Amino acid sequence: MKIEQIYTGCLAQGAYFIESAGEAAVIDPLREVTPYLKRAEKDGATIKYVFETHFHADFVSGHLDLAQKTGATIVYGPNAQTGFAAHIAHDGEEFRVGEVTIRALHTPGHTLESTCYLLLDENGKPTALFSGDTLFIGDVGRPDLAQKTDLTMNDLAGYLYDSLRNKIMTLPDDLIVYPAHGAGSACGKNMSKETSDTLGNQKKFNYALRAGLTKEDFIREVTDGLLAPPKYFPQNVRLNKEGYDSFDEVLERGAQALSPEEFEAGANETGALVLDTRAARDFAQGFIPNSINIGIDGSFAPWVGALVPDLEQPLLLVTEPGREEEVITRLARVGYDFTLGYLAGGFEAWQQAGKEVDSLPSISASTFAQKYQTGLDGVVVDVRKPGEFEAEHVEGAINLPLDFISEQMAEYSRRGTLYLHCAGGYRSMIAASILKARGFEQIVDVAGGFGAIAQTEVPRTNFVCPTTLQKS
Repeated sequence: MKIEQIYTGCLAQGAYFIESAGEAAVIDPLREVTPYLKRAEKDGATIKYVFETHFHADFVSGHLDLAQKTGATIVYGPNAQTGFAAHIAHDGEEFRVGEVTIRALHTPGHTLESTCYLLLDENGKPTALFSGDTLFIGDVGRPDLAQKTDLTMNDLAGYLYDSLRNKIMTLPDDLIVYPAHGAGSACGKNMSKETSDTLGNQKKFNYALRAGLTKEDFIREVTDGLLAPPKYFPQNVRLNKEGYDSFDEVLERGAQALSPEEFEAGANETGALVLDTRAARDFAQGFIPNSINIGIDGSFAPWVGALVPDLEQPLLLVTEPGREEEVITRLARVGYDFTLGYLAGGFEAWQQAGKEVDSLPSISASTFAQKYQTGLDGVVVDVRKPGEFEAEHVEGAINLPLDFISEQMAEYSRRGTLYLHCAGGYRSMIAASILKARGFEQIVDVAGGFGAIAQTEVPRTNFVCPTTLQKS
């Protein structure tokens, strides 16, 4: 028997490949299925099942392409209704994969169809639990993402409590828990950076599994402090339920190398958004006017999902040469299938063609400190999340979280120069590019973000531990 966790850091997502005696199953696959096909080929195995723990909201699963390419059966848990052929398992149903057995455990709460999969080894011993978004390491799934239901968030949280107590906590303590996500995912609040653990350990350290926790207290704790989910979540759920274009088609459509002239004409004719995925420092020095910077070397796909509301928005890409396919792939993972092409030769080709170029001022933290001490000609705008801001921030700064910048930017149009920063520089350049494209001219990015500012003499509020904030 072989269990392989395939973890994708930019989405904080775990897929799983299980092989036994020439048969294999894949749990919660990503959109591009080649890695699973290669693993099966290497092991000389046939992929028999594709198990889905629920209708994912934060990424588009690869279940359809994988089933089409292998003939595998797609399996969902009870209550799932799909727009394609799938086996809807009943609670407790077992599936044979080689010499091992996978048992479906219906665990509603995160969503109504949420199902965990219990792996029994060759001797029938419970070995691993693929817990999806029901149980994370250090946390549990948020109960506010279910689509098209009359149930409230508190109702679903109550279901989640029962699922955890009656279906999961009764399992052996030496069971290995393999969740669908780790730290950084928006599907929970306080996930650990660890991506697996024993169930016994989670009973000791996961707040949601502690002994004596009442259902009322669980509901209050699991729903407290939840931020609004990213706007692309419902659209990803729809794609996962109803179907989507083959990833091969998406890649072929997007991998069109365009000259500067073709690129410019395409942007004008289609209304495409120009998405520049280079590093923040490179973007600041020069970019195509009105383009938006979301760097590929960061939480790229989730930020695209949070800031580009329409999955059908046509996109034209500016990338580092050689990374075009990577960018198209990562966009497709969250349902952005309408990339029309990329700038051949990258931004350098645009410059060499004599096309119009824009730039954004970016200053060091030490320069910012000097300006702060002598009196800023504007306001400090901290684009971190509210919890980060509340923990510690520059005195006098205002909080404009990047997630909601489009809705809140108007009120800052007459504040003078906006000195933008985040934690390290990635999010603030995204914010600066959006503001610039919307007509803001007095924008300065503080390179290195709050981490660099904290090394200067700029006055800051007293640090408050985020854990304390949550409890208060």
